[in-house]
This record gives sequence, C-alpha cells and structure tokens, in this order.
Amino acid sequence: MNFQINKDALLKNLIIAQKALSNKTPNPALKGIKMDVTEDKIVITTSNSDIAIKLEVKDSSLNVESGGSMLIPGKYFIQIIRKLDGLKVSLSLIDDNMLRIEADRSDITLNMMDLEDFPELKFAEKVKSINVNVRLLKSIIRQTAFATSSIENRPILTGVNFQIHDNKLKAIATDSYRLSQKEIELNDEYEPLDIIIPGNSLDELLKVLENNNDQVEIHFDHSKILFKYDNILFQSRLLEGNYPETSKLVPTEFPIIIKFNKENLATAIERASLLSSRDGNNAIVKLELRKDNVVEVTSNSPEIGKVLEEVYPVDEIVGKPFKISFSSKYFLDALKIFNSSEVSVNFTGEIRPFTIVGEYDKDMLQLILPVRTE
Repeated sequence: MNFQINKDALLKNLIIAQKALSNKTPNPALKGIKMDVTEDKIVITTSNSDIAIKLEVKDSSLNVESGGSMLIPGKYFIQIIRKLDGLKVSLSLIDDNMLRIEADRSDITLNMMDLEDFPELKFAEKVKSINVNVRLLKSIIRQTAFATSSIENRPILTGVNFQIHDNKLKAIATDSYRLSQKEIELNDEYEPLDIIIPGNSLDELLKVLENNNDQVEIHFDHSKILFKYDNILFQSRLLEGNYPETSKLVPTEFPIIIKFNKENLATAIERASLLSSRDGNNAIVKLELRKDNVVEVTSNSPEIGKVLEEVYPVDEIVGKPFKISFSSKYFLDALKIFNSSEVSVNFTGEIRPFTIVGEYDKDMLQLILPVRTE
C-alpha cells in the first residue's frame, strides 16, 4: 500500500473518526483506526462498541500508487499527523506490519495492529429513511440530551426517547428530576417509531455535525441507528427496554404563570446559588412571588450568609403569592437552551412540577421537579 494526500484533508477526517476510538476496552483492536485504500478513495473506520464511524475520503490531492488495508494505532497516528509539517503526507506499508509516514523532512515508522482482530461492522442503510435538516437535528440533540441521567442504575434514562407518531417526531429526555421535550413536524409520512438513543452517542454526533442546511438521513432497526451525513456514517447502538410514560408528568393547568426576561432571571438564580447551603451542582434556591407582584430569588447558608435578588416580571402575573424551591443547576440548564429572550414559568403548586416555555420555542417544553426544604 502506498499513497499521498493533503495532510489537512486527512487530519480533518481522522479527528471525526477519533470520536469512536475506544480508550477502555477488552479488545485492543478497538484502539485502532481501520484504513482501506482503493484507487480513488480512503475508507476510515473506528468503533468503541457503543458507536462506530465510517468515512469515505475522496480528495483531489489523493494519489494512490497501490491499495490495501491496515489497522493503525489510533492515538499515536493522529498525534503524528497533527504535528507534521508540509502540505502533503505520504503513507506506505512496509514489511506488511509497519507504516511509513513521510512529510517534509519527517520520516516516521509506526508498528501496525492485527487487522483480523478488528470486528466486522455493518453500516446497513434502509430503503426508507427519515430525512432531517442538520441544524434541526442539532437543536433536537442540544435541547434534550443534557437532561439524560448520568447514573447507570437506571440505564434507560441515560438515553433520549425518539418517537414518531402522526407525522411528528418527538424527543424526550429525563433523569426523573427534570424533563426536556422537543417536537417537530416531519415533511413526509413514516411508520410509527419508538427507540431510545444513548445520550453519550448523541453528544458525540453533535460534535460531528457541521452548522449548515444539509440533510441527515436516519436509518434504524431494532438494535442500531445510523446517521448518514456528507461523507460520514455514524452508527450507534440503541438502549433496550421501555421508556417511562412521561406525558402524565406534564401538568395541563397552571394557576400561576410568570413571564420573565430570560437573562435577568438566569443572572438572579446564578447569584443566589453562590450562597446556597448546598454546594456546586446541588445548590438549591427559593423563588417567592410577593403580594406586590415582585419575585424574590433567595438562598441562605447559616455559616456564610444570605442572598436576596429581586426580579421584575415582564408581563401581568397570573396567580396569587406563593414560594417554591428548586435546583439552580436544573433551572439554569433549562434556560440556556431557549432561543427566546423571554420565558414563561408555569406553576401548579409549591410542591408540584413546573414548566418553562418560550415564545419562540413553541415546540419545546422544560419541566422541573421542586425540592422540599421544610
């Protein structure tokens, strides 16, 4: 095997492939990058068991003198290519088990891994796929995956539930203390769908997708989902099991509705959380609607001090005075993903779940459970 290619073109694709390289695995071959070279393209494949990535590299700078296949130690290969000088890099296989890397004044050899140890991967495309604009798919991931659980004792909650029904795609994520839901209209008719995609897989996919108006093809079966985008095939395993029925968690009537400027509310909660009696991600703050229709956001630590922030609603308040406590982290996480400059916080009671909605985020709902403090 012997070929030359523009260094930056190769590196760009290696950085994408790196997302599926395994760091901790009982199979050392999964630390490798599989490279198949033919007369007109390079196919790069990586997998860490949870996700797999396959890239077809067709660049005008590619010059193949002879093709072949090899399994390259991924970490070292990417570091080497990243540090090389010169515009072009030449790669050649010598003695069947050593890769020679030449660029500018550099001449490096790297021992190969056993290609036969790399698993046989199938990236199966279906006849019927779901087509979604890449910007829209990114917004679905960004606005839901953050609410998945990071605790493995309920594995099903570490994923995002994707449902298709009546030509609508609904994505739902919850860690049992908060819920994020986004719903979009589809332009075509599809069979009903109910699958659970690991949140970590979606986080990695988000890093791969660029910010353009291209389409992403989504193919799926009972155990895997495949995203086809540009020259990239991104495949993830699916989680097994039934996602909890979350529709019953969302209140339908809200006796108390308060509309806020999003940035003013976020700033007040951030400052109040600084002196919470609980540290860091566990900080609890209290929100109180006074009789004069001013909202107080407070926290109190007997050992340190007390914070009181006044926040003025931007519209007439619906409801009577009340107070509620909640996780500042969960509230701030929810506010960050709204595109709207103003949000409405809808309350059902002092110890019942409340929702956050935005004027320009009609397709999205955030729900948070309060915290008992007394």
